[in-house]
Amino acid sequence: MKSFRSMEFKKILIAIEDSANAMRAARTGFALAHQLSAKLGLVYVVDKSREIVNADLGITPEQSGTVLLNEAENTLEQLIKMYNGIEEIFRFTPEGSPEKEILKIAKEWGADLIVMGTHPRSGLGRLLSGSITEYIIRHAGIPVMLSPVTESFHP
Repeated sequence: MKSFRSMEFKKILIAIEDSANAMRAARTGFALAHQLSAKLGLVYVVDKSREIVNADLGITPEQSGTVLLNEAENTLEQLIKMYNGIEEIFRFTPEGSPEKEILKIAKEWGADLIVMGTHPRSGLGRLLSGSITEYIIRHAGIPVMLSPVTESFHP
């Protein structure tokens, strides 16, 4: 395995969601990509498990899926406007489980590094909810940079 100093990060993939932690990770990833003149990919997984379907209110799976996709696209667009300066930005909005889709995109796109935020879960909360970040770290096969939780962060 190469030493960290000898690695070249030419393609950086930032895993995004609609949270302050992800926004911090995005800022870190954009800055790193800019410094290294790397290509940048943004992945926001449309998590179908978050769909809200309510027949009584007339909310169909298709409508709920459209809302989630719009949320993903709007978040990516806002990030690009906030942190632009990268020549070429690739956007990915796959549907599925976040941990598997992030790894799939990283592999297919040929990412050299994944940047993502962490969540303040610990103990029982982590055990019950699982950890997307932990799964990615264990299965990525490439370096993963984590941007830690900070209470005072404001994008």
